[in-house]
Amino acid sequence: MNIIVAVDKNWGIGKDNRLLVSIPADMKFFRTTTTGKIVVMGRKTLESFPGGQPLKNRTNIVLTRDVNYKVKGAVIVHSVDELMEELKKYDSEDVYVIGGDSVYSALLDHCDTAHVTKIDFAYEADTWFPNLDERKDWSVAGASEEQTYFDLEYQFVQYKRNKE
Repeated sequence: MNIIVAVDKNWGIGKDNRLLVSIPADMKFFRTTTTGKIVVMGRKTLESFPGGQPLKNRTNIVLTRDVNYKVKGAVIVHSVDELMEELKKYDSEDVYVIGGDSVYSALLDHCDTAHVTKIDFAYEADTWFPNLDERKDWSVAGASEEQTYFDLEYQFVQYKRNKE
């Protein structure tokens, strides 16, 4: 299973249920990487999308504790166990966890690859992603050249879980 996320210098990922910044190349990378795949998210992440609608051309799975929650075009699950059962239907390499913070935290240990857009700027954030640079169970497998969007520098970094 994969995780895909954009983080700032402090591994911040959002504020007030919004991304910290929108970088067109990062949005394109997300779209290209996840189109035709399975995306797993929390309810608040889904609700942050335009019109609160599932992403097109993907299988959308929403993890929420709200047993009455329904949304057209998405599969709703209510626990990590129920999610893992649902995910058995798919190739785990095609599954991408896309947020938010509580879903990332709950599923990070189930993932083998993390696609992290690292933005060299510290934003005011209220949600964070675990700092993979400080974790012994993850290491950098590859990184793009540093890129620039206006005055922002960023880089696409791929982390892999270290096999025991």
